[in-house]
Amino acid sequence: MLSVCIIEGSMVSSNVLSGLKMKKNQTKSQFVAVASIAAELSAVMDVAKEISLAAANAKAIAFRAGEKAKGFQPITDFINELAKDTIELVHAINAHALQLYQLTVDEYRMTEAFNKFELAGVLAKGATYESSLRPALLRAQQKMQECLRQFNSHIAQLLDQLGEVMHPARAARVIAANSRIEASQAGEYLQSLQAVAESVDNAAQVIHDNVQRCRSALSFITLTE
Repeated sequence: MLSVCIIEGSMVSSNVLSGLKMKKNQTKSQFVAVASIAAELSAVMDVAKEISLAAANAKAIAFRAGEKAKGFQPITDFINELAKDTIELVHAINAHALQLYQLTVDEYRMTEAFNKFELAGVLAKGATYESSLRPALLRAQQKMQECLRQFNSHIAQLLDQLGEVMHPARAARVIAANSRIEASQAGEYLQSLQAVAESVDNAAQVIHDNVQRCRSALSFITLTE
């Protein structure tokens, strides 16, 4: 660790400067990853709302079709519930993503403070009051480590929540398959109900893909910590 080397008096300034540059690049990657997650979640929210709208349309069509779409009517309720569950999960995930962004800012500030004290310690090597920098360096290091701990904790929670979003997406694929079967018996309403089934199936795939990209971004952040 850089801090241990400084306290023991064996670190050279070129290594410190190299560490500063590396940490800045890493923090930049964190900001980019968090921003990409927010964009993906926004897309998931839009798709979930589209599923909800599709459920409402399907319900209206099934009502008009009467007995011909009797088996389709309860499916529309399931579709609507899935959309609501997904929207609620995304709201919760967005709250965590916002906290993750704030923690990224806090961690960046704490790391900047730590790096400045660290560099000052190197530049002050051999000076009369060199030892007076050590308490400030240790405090900055502790705060930085606490930010990192909280940051990684939120990443773990986000990964769990993103995993939960996958459940409605998988369920939507099954419902879409059942919807096609029921639609095939709806006579002249076949095309309308099949369109609903396709809409749900496509939406489920989009949610799955977007959530996977979010999980990949989070895993990248975790690996670079």
